[in-house]
Amino acid sequence: MIEHDVLDAGLGDGDDDDFDLSEVFDSQLPDNRYLDRELSWLAFNQRVLELAEDPALPVLERANFLAIFASNLDEFFMVRVAGLKRRIVTGLAVPTNVGRSPQEVLADISADAHALQLRHADAWTSQVRPALADAGIEVISWDQLEDDERTRVSDYFQRQIFPVLMPLAVDPAHPFPYISGLSLNLAIRIRNAKTGRQEFARLKVPPMLPRFVDVSRHGDTVRYLPLEELIANHLEDLFPGMEILDHHAFRLTRNEDVVIEEDETENLIQALEAELLRRRFGPPIRLEVGDDMDDLTLDLLISELDITTQEVYRLPGSLDLRGLFDLAKIDRPELHYPAHVPTTALAFQPGEQSERADIFAAIRRADVLVHHPYESFATSVQAFLEQAAKDPHVLAIKQTLYRTSGDSPIVQSLIDAAEAGKQVLALVEVKARFDEAANIVWARKLEKAGVHVVYGLVGLKTHCKLALVIREEEGRLRHYSHVGTGNYNPKTSRIYEDFGLFTVDDQVGRDLTRLFNELSGYAIEKKFKRLLVAPLHLRKGLLRLIENERRNALAGMPSSIRIKVNSMVDEQIIDALYRASQAGVPVEVWVRGICSLKPGVVGVSENIKVRSILGRYLEHSRIFMFHNDGYPQVYIGSADMMHRNLDRRVEALVRVIAPPHLTELSDLFELAMSDTTSSWWLGSDGTWTRHSLDEAGKPLVDIQDRTMTDVQRRRRSRTAR
Repeated sequence: MIEHDVLDAGLGDGDDDDFDLSEVFDSQLPDNRYLDRELSWLAFNQRVLELAEDPALPVLERANFLAIFASNLDEFFMVRVAGLKRRIVTGLAVPTNVGRSPQEVLADISADAHALQLRHADAWTSQVRPALADAGIEVISWDQLEDDERTRVSDYFQRQIFPVLMPLAVDPAHPFPYISGLSLNLAIRIRNAKTGRQEFARLKVPPMLPRFVDVSRHGDTVRYLPLEELIANHLEDLFPGMEILDHHAFRLTRNEDVVIEEDETENLIQALEAELLRRRFGPPIRLEVGDDMDDLTLDLLISELDITTQEVYRLPGSLDLRGLFDLAKIDRPELHYPAHVPTTALAFQPGEQSERADIFAAIRRADVLVHHPYESFATSVQAFLEQAAKDPHVLAIKQTLYRTSGDSPIVQSLIDAAEAGKQVLALVEVKARFDEAANIVWARKLEKAGVHVVYGLVGLKTHCKLALVIREEEGRLRHYSHVGTGNYNPKTSRIYEDFGLFTVDDQVGRDLTRLFNELSGYAIEKKFKRLLVAPLHLRKGLLRLIENERRNALAGMPSSIRIKVNSMVDEQIIDALYRASQAGVPVEVWVRGICSLKPGVVGVSENIKVRSILGRYLEHSRIFMFHNDGYPQVYIGSADMMHRNLDRRVEALVRVIAPPHLTELSDLFELAMSDTTSSWWLGSDGTWTRHSLDEAGKPLVDIQDRTMTDVQRRRRSRTAR
């Protein structure tokens, strides 16, 4: 196999004499060959909404998808829309990936987002809310309360809510208050009974209180009242002696993207803490209001918040449906997906004589590929680091941490190892968006325990998922490596689909040692054997692999390209795939979110097929598979096909070489791209079409259910032996 793997050793060594990159992207391809990335993201969130609209799904899962849609859209506005607006304001408004001005794209975003938010509101009011009521979970209005229920919730209001409310008046003595981002508020118009003068007040709905108030329970029937409705019907208690004229809910979204000039500050942590404080006061970018808000109140909000009418979203029903996350947690198993219990990977299952597996012994026997959440994170990655922390033969542990949970056993293992006298290096990415504050806390806790904490390279986010354990065995040092596609986070590992490769291979160990030296010191190492590393070599290596398939196709040799990513945006990679398609290479792209590639364009991409799968788990793994004339080149890792991943992040892909692992990844791809599997298909016009039923109206295969079944069957088969 080695002599046929012509691409193996040279991918990261900087030797480009045999490969002209201009061949990949200096091509006669049509100008309109990309889909707009922002509109493609909105199309992704529409797919999430379609799951909420699906009556075949358990109703509490549908409520959860409504909450996910709302949360996703908030982040889209806080980051993507805010970024477009910032570039316009600063004069850096360069054309988008489809050659249009940011102003034009903002107009398109507004049109699509308005339509989606109205559809989202309708899905709640006319579909999911009634379906919940049919199941005994009623979300009611004040007018639907019985007399005894009103008495009960009014008492709750006086005891638990009234003391924490803070009404803010707006008059000559009180300027318009600051409205925090994503807060739910009531705009209230009142009349002074003595002077007859109308006034305005703002009341923030306390975010620390349950969004849905438990009104009554009778068997399996439970009734909830939205917190804002309870508050709105007790305004007289807040404004005694005043006449309540009107009240309306509203919600503001602000720019919350983080911009830090690292080279202008000596202390990244302090700079980031200051930026997190500034983030709370970012400029407004979206105003959501109830569709019953009067023009007088709306005009006041528009004026005081300095927002445009295009940025106003009038919505029926409740605002901020993120609150449905709480309802979705109701303990009604029959209204959720059937339980999936992760199994321990076969290689890590304990032997008959022991209660706990020897992780190091298992890895020494052969590379281990673990597929989360079907296979347990706790009995693989977590057990690997916990065993390393306790093992007296382990001398050092090196690990990257991008996002981790607040009570992370991963972090605790690193602390335990340091306190046991081992050398421990933790590369903490404090700029992981929206997790910055938590990462700062854990970084400082690690430092206090004696862990060597590094904050990455200036100008680059460290996004790769790497762990390296150095163990002394029989007088020599061995490298135990883990390269993953997902974060070292026990909580998200239960809902994110990811792969992780464990290996004792010396090449991988040396590669990781060199890479960690780059990240913690000043070494610049170009030679990697089983890794492709961004920002210097990953793009170049993938372009070579794609080009190799194109040349093989032109030579009449078998060829194929399969790529699974979260996002497919990078123009150079897309152009290379177009050229491969033109040469006859079958290209299959499995993408969860954004896709700027247009499949099925005659003469350009008719050999490219793009599918998307959404479901109970978030498809998160990245897989790159190349036929290579029958000697597969297959990689897994952390990188998406986006500019930031390829050019402005430290990413790593590891080559998978064990035949059983190649078969497992190939079989997974076969199932994902099959016409009998439930998925969305991308058309050349950017439209995604859901295929979830066969011609007889029966559900197509759910790849996540099938994968869980297959993994459990493998375990039962081994147990039976």
